Amino acid sequence: MNIFRLAGDMTHLVSILVLLLKIYATKSCSGISLKTQELYALVFLARYLDLFTDFISVYNTIMKIVFIASSLAIVWCMRMHPSVKRSYDKELDTFRHYFLVGACFALALVLHEKFTFQEIFWAFSIYLEAVAILPQLVLLQRSGNVDNLTGQYVFFLGAYRAFYIMNWIYRYLTEPRFARWIACVSGIVQTALYADFFYYYFISWKNNSKLKLPA
Repeated sequence: MNIFRLAGDMTHLVSILVLLLKIYATKSCSGISLKTQELYALVFLARYLDLFTDFISVYNTIMKIVFIASSLAIVWCMRMHPSVKRSYDKELDTFRHYFLVGACFALALVLHEKFTFQEIFWAFSIYLEAVAILPQLVLLQRSGNVDNLTGQYVFFLGAYRAFYIMNWIYRYLTEPRFARWIACVSGIVQTALYADFFYYYFISWKNNSKLKLPA
């Protein structure tokens, strides 16, 4: 644990809380991609297969449970909650996310650190998380206007990965045997996907105007 990882975890947690606030306070999921949320639920379920077999710390266990439970709760709300599901932008959320799942799993079978069940699913979760935001970004570009809570959610989600890149750099410099190259490369790819969004987010913040993305 270091300050960059803690900042990354807390930023990730804030992004989830912002999204839950949007859904429960407004009873709306307008502007939110169900496909991205389903991908994140799959990411956490695949990554934390060791939840009941390997104990690292109380903090680690609690965070795993929080991420799994919150991601499943968000998917349930968007699919099943009577009021929330009516606001889902199904016509805009048309990204074929199952191709991402298939491609990432195939990549995990080829590129992994160890050929074991848990390591393959860990690699799969890392690859999938790197591209899970794509349906959300496509939906926002199609809709053009981005409401405040949705913009904050995506911003904190991107910032979380940026902090994790700093965490990996710190660990590489301070730990003699740190070699999580899969996570490092995937994290850089994931953060790069946010570059366009960050640019327009900064312009919106600088001009104190509503966030708009080019169609």
